[in-house]
Amino acid sequence: MSEGQLYRLRAPSTGRELLLAAEPGKVYTDHDTGEELVVVGKVLPLEPSKSSLPWAVETLRFCNWCDQPAQKDLNDCPTCGRRMAALPS
Repeated sequence: MSEGQLYRLRAPSTGRELLLAAEPGKVYTDHDTGEELVVVGKVLPLEPSKSSLPWAVETLRFCNWCDQPAQKDLNDCPTCGRRMAALPS
């Protein structure tokens, strides 16, 4: 299980982004500029999820049963619930 919902935070002046399991009401600052980071979105998959990987081209594969995307660190498809084929080595 993942540790919490990941959020994408951005420093407005530099555009640098950070993925973080942020807590509501807590202020996060950029370590270089000291400015407050702005939450720009939630990272998929949304909590609760059995995967700890964000949805990105590099971390997804397709279920051999239902052809829906799933994270590479899952054995069972989150859509159809069936065991997916092993990843090629």
